[in-house]
Amino acid sequence: MRGLHYALTLLAPCLMAWLLAGCGPSAREMETIKVGILHSQSGPMAESEKPVVDATILAIEEINAEGIIPGVKVEYVIADGRSDPAVFAREAERLIKEEKVVAIFGCWTSASRKAVKPVVEKYESLLFYPVQYEGIENSPNIVYLGAAPNQQIIPAIHWAMEELGERMYLVGSDYVFPHTANTIITDQLKAFGAEPVGEAYLPLAANALREGELAALVDEIAQKRPDVIVNTLNGEVNTLFFHQLREAGITPEEIPTLSFSMGEIELRKAGAREMAGDYAAWNYFQSVSSPENRAFIQRLKARFGEEVIASDPMEAAYIGVYLWARAIANAHESEIKQHAHSYDPAAVRDYLSTQSFDAPGGMVFVHPENQHLFKIVRIGRIRPDGNFDIVWESEIPVRPDPYPVFRSMDEWDEYLAKLNRDWGGRWSAPRKTAP
Repeated sequence: MRGLHYALTLLAPCLMAWLLAGCGPSAREMETIKVGILHSQSGPMAESEKPVVDATILAIEEINAEGIIPGVKVEYVIADGRSDPAVFAREAERLIKEEKVVAIFGCWTSASRKAVKPVVEKYESLLFYPVQYEGIENSPNIVYLGAAPNQQIIPAIHWAMEELGERMYLVGSDYVFPHTANTIITDQLKAFGAEPVGEAYLPLAANALREGELAALVDEIAQKRPDVIVNTLNGEVNTLFFHQLREAGITPEEIPTLSFSMGEIELRKAGAREMAGDYAAWNYFQSVSSPENRAFIQRLKARFGEEVIASDPMEAAYIGVYLWARAIANAHESEIKQHAHSYDPAAVRDYLSTQSFDAPGGMVFVHPENQHLFKIVRIGRIRPDGNFDIVWESEIPVRPDPYPVFRSMDEWDEYLAKLNRDWGGRWSAPRKTAP
């Protein structure tokens, strides 16, 4: 009896935990679900996208460790979009059909997102998209974690007009985001009686540059002497452009640049010391001073090494995984009553609309109508150490509006449709590779 009593004493805590956790015969056994992480691991966008994979993995590991989805372990499958929209679309379909993922976290360029959009809509899956974009889109199968135009482009241009001047030269990559962003900027300038002094587009890949193309562009900027260069370049050409500016003697003190896709990751390669004094607009900077951000950076470094740096798309990707997991956890709680599968996109969407998250960059909320986030807007000035001094930020999280006020929704939709037609049904402008 004494031995039996001793055994029961040892088992009592385990028995109590078993009962409190609902581990009886009718309770859910531990499940494993898979998600896809779809980013460029190769090609001109790889340097920007690889760190976003790390942030996504960190969030998944934390969610598993914390047991945010009761009785569920989340596994991930990484796919390489290879900086090619067509590859992104194929890999998204493979992840859904063959890997059986319940959601995809990924894409960077709007061309890749637009290629994946019909795939997730066809299979009723979900894409969590972590990068600022041009707007003019609203899909029930996409959660837009980055800035809408009124949360980055429009307030940044308004700030630049007041602080830097109205004479703007617009430089962008030759695909849908920069073209649309510059159309929005042009509309905004016209509303104030101004217009761009110049506009030019470059390819994402350096090997697609025509001979002398970059030098000719910088010469034109030097001749027109704008108050500010507005930069929507992405990929490896971004770095080449800034080097060419400096070689031509164009400095931030003479003609500052305001970038929409140049963050801490890109600065590491471009050379922050050379770019110190230029500006960028994001919702998050690594230099945000908050306990949540300091803890986030500490966890990133502990997991991936002391050399790791954080950026806006990384923070947005991290947020997205938590919002998804919490929505599933809420759906789990009501699954028995509703007899619905809690991983079903419709069920996740129902509970996403009630989610908020105290993120590293500040509190975010999911808009129930368009699946964008309420976010704080920030403008930063580049420091020699590769961080940003925040020179302006919105007082509260800004309500997302994917359709800029300068045109009607129908006019914007027609604008995008025409762009797509003119490019032969693609979301990047056709361009021959330079010999």
